[in-house]
Amino acid sequence: MNGDGRDRPPAPRPPRPPRPWRLLLSGAGHVGGGFLDMLEDRRAALEAGFGVDLRVCGIAEYGGGVLDPDGLDLGPIRAALATGEPLAALPGIGCPRMTPREMAETAEAEILLEATPVSLVDGEPGLGAVRTALTRGMHVVLANKGPLALAFHELAELADLGDGWGRLYRQPDEGAPPRPRLRFSATVAGALPVVNIGRRDLAGDRITRIEAVFNGTSQSILRAMETGRGFDDAVADAQARGIAEADPALDVDGFDAACKLVITVNAVLGGRATLADVAIEGIRAVQSREVAAAVHAGQRLVPLCLAELDEDSSGPDGTCGYRLSVRPASLPQDHPLARLTPDEMGVVFYTDYLDRLFGASLEPGPGPASAAMLRDVLDIVWSETCHTRS
Repeated sequence: MNGDGRDRPPAPRPPRPPRPWRLLLSGAGHVGGGFLDMLEDRRAALEAGFGVDLRVCGIAEYGGGVLDPDGLDLGPIRAALATGEPLAALPGIGCPRMTPREMAETAEAEILLEATPVSLVDGEPGLGAVRTALTRGMHVVLANKGPLALAFHELAELADLGDGWGRLYRQPDEGAPPRPRLRFSATVAGALPVVNIGRRDLAGDRITRIEAVFNGTSQSILRAMETGRGFDDAVADAQARGIAEADPALDVDGFDAACKLVITVNAVLGGRATLADVAIEGIRAVQSREVAAAVHAGQRLVPLCLAELDEDSSGPDGTCGYRLSVRPASLPQDHPLARLTPDEMGVVFYTDYLDRLFGASLEPGPGPASAAMLRDVLDIVWSETCHTRS
């Protein structure tokens, strides 16, 4: 006590050193490279605010990669990515011909980040790397939607999601080691937390309908067509601005949006959906006159993803299924999805107790997806910290 009889304030705790977490990055394109930029730019804030020292110990891309078990110096790597220099050519750390799967098999780390290009043929190289990492007990964060679109339940069974959630929950086997964590919020509309809202914020509610605009490229093209551009001209403009790929088929034919819808249904609704369950119609055949006619009728044509509860479709566990579709659809102009700007994506949830929950995000480039990967990394770090303390 002080001389005047009052209690002394407690002495401040000495700061703890940040906990090191070793990361592997598969794919160093726009999203993976953006993650490296964000990590380097915010390193001090992450250490001070979250108590973590995130060290990238390996990066694999086409043609090889780099490894350093003590943590890579990201300065030279970012410079090489900016100039197009192969990472495998960097002296001392370069690993020619190292594949993402080989990196996941041999390198020691706590988390694999998967951001290679999407393949809907076999999911590679991402699927093999993710399988390997989870089998080794490594946590995984995905920005690449291909592995989940093709093998969601296989990968979930290898990870913490295998214990289920909501209607599919099962008690973990007593004495079994904890499963690695699988996070993938970047795979569905980038930074828009679709999966987080559905699994966490609507937990306990019965979702009866999901409406969404999940493909920013198609959204941008349709909005450009409202100004009188033809489809081909609108695609070329989107490509010039870096929104559309050189081959925009995955976007304009509806498969990118269908992947995101499948992931949402499986992760949020507890379904067992595949791409074959989605009625897919892209925007390639849309004519400018159709877009103009919708506007004239007080509506707007949007690339709509839809999951509708089907009371007559029962699964083996007695639960209802959902009808799934991706197609251009006209919505009233006061509908939340009709009010989205060209570079926005959005989702609307309907439940039996909540009339409507709407969220949107402005995503003119890959930066929001990189931020979503960092969000998932920190979610794993926090979950593991709480598990250790308990």
